[in-house]
Amino acid sequence: MQDAAPTLIDPFMRAITYLRVSVTDRCDFRCVYCMSENMTFLPKKDLLTLEELDRLCSVFVGLGVRKLRVTGGEPLVRRDIMRFFEAMSRHLESGALDELTLTTNGSQLRRFAGRLHAAGVRRVNVSLDTLDPDRFARITRWGRFAQVMDGIDAAQEAGLRVKINAVALRGVNDDEIHRMVEWCGARDMDLTFIEVMPMGDIGNEDRLDQYYSLKDLRRDLESRWTLTDLDHRTGGPARYVRVEETGGMVGFITPLTHNFCESCNRVRLTCTGQLFMCLGQDDDADLRAVLRATDDDEALREAIRGAIARKPKGHDFDYSRQRVDGTVSRHMSVTGG
Repeated sequence: MQDAAPTLIDPFMRAITYLRVSVTDRCDFRCVYCMSENMTFLPKKDLLTLEELDRLCSVFVGLGVRKLRVTGGEPLVRRDIMRFFEAMSRHLESGALDELTLTTNGSQLRRFAGRLHAAGVRRVNVSLDTLDPDRFARITRWGRFAQVMDGIDAAQEAGLRVKINAVALRGVNDDEIHRMVEWCGARDMDLTFIEVMPMGDIGNEDRLDQYYSLKDLRRDLESRWTLTDLDHRTGGPARYVRVEETGGMVGFITPLTHNFCESCNRVRLTCTGQLFMCLGQDDDADLRAVLRATDDDEALREAIRGAIARKPKGHDFDYSRQRVDGTVSRHMSVTGG
């Protein structure tokens, strides 16, 4: 546990203790709610090097960040990414960092699960929206269902706790919610449903058509399962219930039907060094420029403190008027979810 008082406090007196860092905007899938099919990715010179990511994340840890989640794109497609995980493990060993975690599509877990566990990772979130192989191919466009299932097996074999994240998509996977609950319960994996968020141009897909309110989803779950509200928190925005019939937990991340901003303890660092203080706002701080201009970490600390001082009260995502309001222009893969 942390002894010192948190040093990053935003204007609304929220302690910032959780950093989500995107290590790449690239992915080996093209999920319909996340990317357009023909993406133009960032030139490699714009990306932070692994050493720069180490330096920035270490400064954040020194400022009181206790949880670090590595995201993408798909983080495990970045060349030599295990060097970064292995470097971050020193903060776990020192006690400065409580948790080092990963969000992944699961495609590379067979290759890396053992090394992730050795680096101190104990939990991974796997993004999986369907258990139907044909539907999986349609949602991910490029995805390989069998490879993801094998990756989940590998993660559990390595001793990693797996949580499944499923984006709720009306008319796409809304007929699978009971099957997902049953499957996760049988495998001792928690499950979190997420409302689709209005981020980036995704081609011919319609955000409003995709939107499946988790208020409706929970009501639909309660037609079959007994759900008991829990106080459990993992540091993120999910609210959890226990499914009495399976003993498993189901979480709900509801940026639209229930704004969770009042307890936000997170900021997001992109693979180009932009710090976004809110997932649903376009304001950012360019930490790459500071990082590359000086070897002085105090300058980085001051830039981070200045950014936190601009953290807004919340996002503006809104579908309530039957149109998509509060959109942001960047794709989810840029910010890292």
